[in-house]
Amino acid sequence: MTGFPRTLVGGLSLPRMIIGTNWFFGYSHCTPAKNQLIKQSFSNSKALADVLEVFLRAGVNAVMGYADGPNLQDAKKDAEDRVGKELILIATPGLPLTTEGLVFDEVARILDANAKLGARICMPHTSVTDVLVDRLTRRIRQMDIVCRMIRERGMIPGLSTHLPESIIFADESGLDVETYIAIYNAMGFMMPLEVDWTAQIIHNAKKPVMTIKPMAAGQIRPFQALNFVWNTIRPQDMVTVGTMTPAEANELIDLSLAILSKNEMGLELQETRSKSVYKRRQ
Repeated sequence: MTGFPRTLVGGLSLPRMIIGTNWFFGYSHCTPAKNQLIKQSFSNSKALADVLEVFLRAGVNAVMGYADGPNLQDAKKDAEDRVGKELILIATPGLPLTTEGLVFDEVARILDANAKLGARICMPHTSVTDVLVDRLTRRIRQMDIVCRMIRERGMIPGLSTHLPESIIFADESGLDVETYIAIYNAMGFMMPLEVDWTAQIIHNAKKPVMTIKPMAAGQIRPFQALNFVWNTIRPQDMVTVGTMTPAEANELIDLSLAILSKNEMGLELQETRSKSVYKRRQ
């Protein structure tokens, strides 16, 4: 396994690139037809393992998402066996809520299940975190209890959020978390706050931030998307990417390494008939 740049989260070494799972599980943020295409592409664990293997061989040995998502556990083991290295699992579980708050008996069961699946980091999903954000008191209600329960099960606690204020409130209140998930991309896709404001919040965060949706679910081409994100986050922060094929994984890895090392990218450009005029004659 070669050395992709790394950072530390709660004492755990992580690659600065993280494998996202929306493009494995059928969440395209586009159309039902695109969702169906994704599910068909990953209808078996081998197809998923083929993509994971590319990342793992490049030192990108962390995957984030629903820990028991379709085919993920089998594909993870397959890729690990092929490469002989661990793929670190970052779980983002949903937790049951009522109008009174969290149902802690069920929370305990779900956290037990994620620990059993091998999650090293556990970050309650945005569907949980953001419901519990209290702007009046500037706290995230009941999350201190959840973080303690995560620690008790040997996992590192973090927060998955789509609300930038979650990061601020967690920092202000001293919540026991080691990392945050935040949406961050050049076009502001799915971001509730302007890009420059979000960038400042990420830069001021007390813990490393895992940025997600850098390519805006395919609406920004990788060249523009990754140049923006890698050049506007801190050395301790991370970028989560989604791919559908091993070739796409290779492209994102090579492009990211070139950006991070400030080297000429040497991209293979797409050829069309209309581009012929732009070629230099020998």
